[in-house]
Amino acid sequence: MIRKIIKIDKKKCNGCGICADACHEGAIGMVEGKAELLRDDYCDGLGDCLPACPAGAISFEEREAAAYDEAAVKERMAAKKAAAAPRPAESQLSQWPVQIKLAPVNAPYFDNAKLLIAADCTAYAYAAFHSDFIAGRITLVGCPKLDAVDYSEKLTAIITNNNIKDVTVVRMEVPCCGGIEQAVKTALQNSGKMIPWQVVTISIGGQILA
Repeated sequence: MIRKIIKIDKKKCNGCGICADACHEGAIGMVEGKAELLRDDYCDGLGDCLPACPAGAISFEEREAAAYDEAAVKERMAAKKAAAAPRPAESQLSQWPVQIKLAPVNAPYFDNAKLLIAADCTAYAYAAFHSDFIAGRITLVGCPKLDAVDYSEKLTAIITNNNIKDVTVVRMEVPCCGGIEQAVKTALQNSGKMIPWQVVTISIGGQILA
């Protein structure tokens, strides 16, 4: 079909790439440092790229060209957007199970382990939970309010029967999370071991408070 479509003068093109950015359909690309119309059916002929060109290298012409394929353009741009979207980080979890109630008392992964004991909600509230807390640690999670159980006996057994290097407790700022912190304190005391430990508190807004 004969229709209006853009024309790029490569002699005038200075390779700035502004036109490629201005083309919402992705019809223009940079090839060997020069702007180029990649496909006729991606050009809608509206010329959003014309005023963007500082070198005056783009103009309109009427010629035989494939019809503008709006569906193909939308599919291409959706794929481009998906490819540019941030990809989720890889899981840093190194063992299973993670629930305190289900965890074994003895397991090879506890040997010389840095132990993370976390309230269930913390992984949802704190976006970088895997990279900042799980990485390099053996992870145990629980919610004393929902489980309606005192974890101290199970944690005492784990700490007593294994060579734990240190313990990190991650809890939410809400009062019910005090149960998991207290359970760890009790377990450490009952084990009779002097193990370095720390408590990190996460706000309901996902920020580290302490």
